Amino acid sequence: MFFREYLVDLFPEYWQGVLAWTWWFAIKGVVGFIIPVAILVLIFNRRPRDIGLGLGDLRFARVVLLVYVPIVAVGTWILSADGDFQSSYPHYRGAANDWTLLLVYEASYLLYWVGWEYLWRGFVLFGTRHTFGLNAILVQALPFALLHVSKPLPEQVLSMVGALVLGAVVWRCRSFWIAVPVHAIQMAFLDVWCTLRIRTGISGIGINDLLDIFRT
Repeated sequence: MFFREYLVDLFPEYWQGVLAWTWWFAIKGVVGFIIPVAILVLIFNRRPRDIGLGLGDLRFARVVLLVYVPIVAVGTWILSADGDFQSSYPHYRGAANDWTLLLVYEASYLLYWVGWEYLWRGFVLFGTRHTFGLNAILVQALPFALLHVSKPLPEQVLSMVGALVLGAVVWRCRSFWIAVPVHAIQMAFLDVWCTLRIRTGISGIGINDLLDIFRT
């Protein structure tokens, strides 16, 4: 990895791990967002608003977020009780023991989500809609789900459902941007819940467990 080989020693040891992840997130942002946008605009002569880059239906997007946040907060709390999730999240294990590193990690993760979400809910969805019409929602969901086969089983199942639902939401909003906070919020909740469970050893899902995890 270029950063670890050539740049990592330029930074204090404390920051090296999280900055390595930040570098990787930034590369994913370029590969998933900058390059696909350039292909659609410069090669296929698509207008930005026709490839999901406009603001779209902001009112609908706000409703989606208002409904989604409490659902995902509860859902990730339940999923985080599974040992497989606790051993997988946060991906950067150093963040599980340091709130500052976790904050920097989650903030830089946004670079990744812009690239990851545009690749599927932008480039593939809007890039194929002229050919497949509404079926483009399924087209973008299939490879997305296949890339989750190494994840814990509940995440594998949810990835397919989530890809279809999020694809439909983006289609309805006419903008890929809604997908970024949706996925970022989901991962942030999961990382925080897993971090708290790792630190406290509490794996229950009841209200008392939730209270205890903040008391400990």
